[in-house]
Amino acid sequence: MKKPARKSPAPAPGSGAVARVLVVVTTVETEEQALEIAHSLVARHAAACVNIVPRIRSVFFWKGKVNVDEEWMLFVKSAPGNFEKVKEAIRKLHPYELPEILGFPAIYADPLFAKWVCDASTPRPKKTAPKGAKRRSGR
Repeated sequence: MKKPARKSPAPAPGSGAVARVLVVVTTVETEEQALEIAHSLVARHAAACVNIVPRIRSVFFWKGKVNVDEEWMLFVKSAPGNFEKVKEAIRKLHPYELPEILGFPAIYADPLFAKWVCDASTPRPKKTAPKGAKRRSGR
């Protein structure tokens, strides 16, 4: 007899599980690289904020050998639908041949924080002048 599939427990009412946040993790070699990626993501409204954790030690297998490197870890907070946008921005700026890019749904989040993350990581519409309005010259 086949056992029934185990279900994840349902979130408790009022737990904040409805308010979701995307957390993307990556690592880089230097503080400068971490700051460049963080500033770019926030300036483009691809992320609301990025936490940078200095000097973690990573042990990994790469190109036939075990490596140990000191790195900087970035925790990127964004709207749930932004994974592809965040991933592509990280890839463009990342110095590694194969960067670590991991996305996790934060299903438990303070609703007010989650709203701020989603609002801050949604691109703003460009403001346009109403039709017939004269453009002011810089003179």
